[in-house]
Amino acid sequence: MQHKKTTAILLAVLAAAFYAVNVPVSKLLLKEISPTFLASLLYFGAGIGIGLLYCINPKSHRGEKKLTRKDLPYTLGMILLDIAAPILLMLGLKSASSANASLLGNFEIAATTLIALLLFREKVSKRLWAAILLITLSSGILSFEDMSSLHFSRGSLLVLAAAACWGLENNCTRNISDKSTFEIVFLKGIFSGLGSFLIALCIGEPFPGLHAAAAALLLGFVAYGLSIFCYVRSQNTLGAAKTSAYYAIAPFIGTALSCIIWHDALTVQYFLALAVMLLGSVLVVLDTLQTEHTHSHTHTFTHTHDGVTHTHTITHSHPHLHGMHGESRQHRHTMHTLLRSHNSLQHR
Repeated sequence: MQHKKTTAILLAVLAAAFYAVNVPVSKLLLKEISPTFLASLLYFGAGIGIGLLYCINPKSHRGEKKLTRKDLPYTLGMILLDIAAPILLMLGLKSASSANASLLGNFEIAATTLIALLLFREKVSKRLWAAILLITLSSGILSFEDMSSLHFSRGSLLVLAAAACWGLENNCTRNISDKSTFEIVFLKGIFSGLGSFLIALCIGEPFPGLHAAAAALLLGFVAYGLSIFCYVRSQNTLGAAKTSAYYAIAPFIGTALSCIIWHDALTVQYFLALAVMLLGSVLVVLDTLQTEHTHSHTHTFTHTHDGVTHTHTITHSHPHLHGMHGESRQHRHTMHTLLRSHNSLQHR
């Protein structure tokens, strides 16, 4: 069991490391490939790569639920947002520094949480609110090109817009996350890649060279395809919360790679933003790890059926994702479901 957990932690860190190469290497490829074509090739690489992985071992994925017509709105939303987000990121990378862009990626955490709160009425703890404020403050510091005149950096704002799109996309994907991961990633890669490709043709971007295109496809497979694959494998053992906590290191790995590849000049403003972002990320990790725990409860209830009184004892466990107020609501909902299921069985 310990070996399995260690492997899962390694996969979570690999998922973060695979995604971290996206920003610094994409900035390198932008010298040879236009932004929209690059966004297209990155997603094509993910879709094609994951499709090949599925074909190599299809038996291990049998039994997974397929997407249905009811999932269409969320699937379309996911694809459209995955067309917009990478294009915005690539456009932002044209002028923003690679290190800043990597660090700004953590704004996705704040965007995802705020959208989940506003659209899906999810609860947000005080600690997570503090983390969101710190990450937003850090993003604001990184977005100012000149602190004295309060001039915003266009590149940083585009990267923030990309993070906001991915935050909304995360919430769309969340609603179909119980379906086949391979199907989701394949559809996301192929159709988002196709959408960006058509936009690139419409705006007249030049076709990339063969070698540059191959490099972009490989980057997409690693930074998007393999990253998601490792993330899901890790999630099966660690659960969503702990895997997300380990994945939070991705922007910091990306920053380190940016410094190595691009020799970015790091200013006092950058280090101030880094400290604030790091504190916010630590709060996210602490909140994530604390909220994932399971309690077991034993319930005894009596009912009369066919003139005979029956007493039943049911032991069940359920996850607690919020504070005591949310816990009591979830507990009541679980018991209501158990009672309904029991009564249904008795009357068949």
